[in-house]
Amino acid sequence: MDEAKVKTLLVFEKEHFEGIITIGDIQRAIINNIALQEPLLRILNKNKIYGYKTESEEIILEKMRKMRAEIMPILDEKGELENVWFWDDLFKKTGFSQREKINFPVVIMAGGKGTRLKPITNVLPKPLVPIGDKTILETILDQFEEIGCTKFFMSINYKADMMKYYLSQLNHQYDIEFFEEDKPLGTIGSVSLLKGKIATPFFVSNCDIIIDQDYRDVYDYHISNKNELTIVTAVKSLKIPYGVIETGVDGLMTSLQEKPEITYMINTGVYILNPECIDEIPEGKFFHITHLMEKIKMKGGRIGCFPVSEQAWKDMGEWKEYLKVANII
Repeated sequence: MDEAKVKTLLVFEKEHFEGIITIGDIQRAIINNIALQEPLLRILNKNKIYGYKTESEEIILEKMRKMRAEIMPILDEKGELENVWFWDDLFKKTGFSQREKINFPVVIMAGGKGTRLKPITNVLPKPLVPIGDKTILETILDQFEEIGCTKFFMSINYKADMMKYYLSQLNHQYDIEFFEEDKPLGTIGSVSLLKGKIATPFFVSNCDIIIDQDYRDVYDYHISNKNELTIVTAVKSLKIPYGVIETGVDGLMTSLQEKPEITYMINTGVYILNPECIDEIPEGKFFHITHLMEKIKMKGGRIGCFPVSEQAWKDMGEWKEYLKVANII
């Protein structure tokens, strides 16, 4: 999916059509602790709705509208794949939306000095570093606006006046309420300044993170799972280029794995928080998001993790990744 830049794949067993697999199917499997090494057929949903060549065009289109399906396989009387219809080909020009939009507050953490991107951040604040004809900040704001989010709160500190001025000169004016920490307060400490201003679940995003993910999926998971805090995590795989040996008593070998691959969940820097979480953040004190997670866990709260693929996560605050995304290398 990452390589082809798609969210849905057709699944075949030799020449036989087995079904479709979506990024959502894979994310749900990871959430349910199904190992990535498991056969694909284990998580294949056999109850998905398809179109059939014996059905009229209107019936198939109505199925797609009702399901808001990105693609619709068309099967013959034997259940084999006859054709594939694509949402964009059929509905994009009509303006019929594939998904309903949501409108929840978004907090952008943009007060850091961007030390990993020096020397450019000696001149520009990190959120204003360009990607093509936009800045990193605009790219993030536009992604949230595309799903319906229009109200932004932005934590600023380093080169704050430059950011305010730049945003004020844009043709597209974002609805941003700035709040400024007078000293560094950690990765979430400044959000204490928003007490009394947010009464719904809200997104929090670092100002250097771009994720190829429809955040409505994250919100749906957050609500359905009754989380207090949801972390967007990236699935990171590390391959050990050696044989790994485990030993027991007297140094005797108990197992050997040849070049094993280890999978971790990485914190991407994007979250959804319930408004009550703001009350857990002490005012005027240095406080990291990890401190908030520890407080919620200690009182028995629910912290969920919504997985995205490793290649879907771009850490623009690191030179190597920034150069890749900016098409410089």
